[in-house]
Amino acid sequence: MTRRVAVTGIGVISALGRSRGEFWDALKSARCGIGPMTLVPAGSVRFENGAEVPDYRAADYFEEKEAAMLDRFAQFALIAAREAVADSGIAFDDALGEASAVVTGSCLGGKTTEDEGFRGLYELKSTRFPPLSIPKAMANAGASRISLEYGIRGPVYTISTACSSANHAIGQAFWMVRGGVVEAAIAGGSEAPFSLGVLKAWEAMRVVSPDTCRPFSKDRRGLILGEGAAMLVLESLERARARGARVYGEIAGFGMSSDAFHLTQPLAAGAARAMRAALYDARIEGPAIGYVNAHGTGTPANDPAEVEAIRAVCGDRVLVSSTKSMHGHALGAAGAIEAAATLLALDNELIPPTANFTEADPACNLDVVPNIARTAAVEWALSNSFAFGGLNAALVFRRL
Repeated sequence: MTRRVAVTGIGVISALGRSRGEFWDALKSARCGIGPMTLVPAGSVRFENGAEVPDYRAADYFEEKEAAMLDRFAQFALIAAREAVADSGIAFDDALGEASAVVTGSCLGGKTTEDEGFRGLYELKSTRFPPLSIPKAMANAGASRISLEYGIRGPVYTISTACSSANHAIGQAFWMVRGGVVEAAIAGGSEAPFSLGVLKAWEAMRVVSPDTCRPFSKDRRGLILGEGAAMLVLESLERARARGARVYGEIAGFGMSSDAFHLTQPLAAGAARAMRAALYDARIEGPAIGYVNAHGTGTPANDPAEVEAIRAVCGDRVLVSSTKSMHGHALGAAGAIEAAATLLALDNELIPPTANFTEADPACNLDVVPNIARTAAVEWALSNSFAFGGLNAALVFRRL
């Protein structure tokens, strides 16, 4: 059994806002969500800026007891899932709950909870951890809570492949729906990296920008960390049309690869393998792709390697942008947030820009849609995620 797979619901919480609508409004107006970090003491790390969810209060979404049981990253996962399910209008009754899946991605899991626990142990000399420390910190906490909320009793699991986590999650959910293993799925990713221990570890890597994220720009100085979540509702196109659901677009292909090269340095050939695998899965050729939502971290090493891969696979006439320039690099959630951006771009026939762009780099010689969104009726799009460890994942989307 092979079925076409539609996306009928999108939920997003990110530095660009706490809903899908706010997210899209920011993208199309090139509004940047990067600013001074507030979740750690000022001056505690060398870099000052991050892409935090604005004005977030757990009490706006959860009863006090429920909030206390969920790490910040899991709260984001559930918030995004609630928006996606409501947007889709799907009803998980007993039969559909039995035949549905939840697949999420997270690079870090509940690091906020872990950081608080270890601070209590090592700094405050506390000898007792809160009793819910383990279930709050586990990486599958978001997926499990979504399953509980909607009575989803099919496959429920979390993938952790660093910055490719969400693309791997969406891709595997897509394959399950396409192959008839499940009837529907909630898939995406969530992340909350703004705790002191995590930020000190990123500080040591020296890849975080001291000011902002400028993907593909000659004066780029590194990535900016972000947080948040995005979730998609996936179901067969036939089922979606039968129930009169709104369809944002189709997931048509998924590909993945490993560089087997270096833990942190990107390899253009490895990225290209994942992109070609996704195209093969979608049964299309590279020149058919009209838009690539790039991994586009803004680091000196990633951007030219990715441009090399894109040119090799899609040619030099494709539109490319990195929305990380606005919502930051949300690590394991990045692919999901960018999948949402790609689907909204196709649906609205508007390509979000690469913000903060100042100067062209000859090593990144593609049309990177600098600073201003561009009207374009694109049929096929590719969304890339490349991770430390050399793990690559690419998704192909189609406008319907």
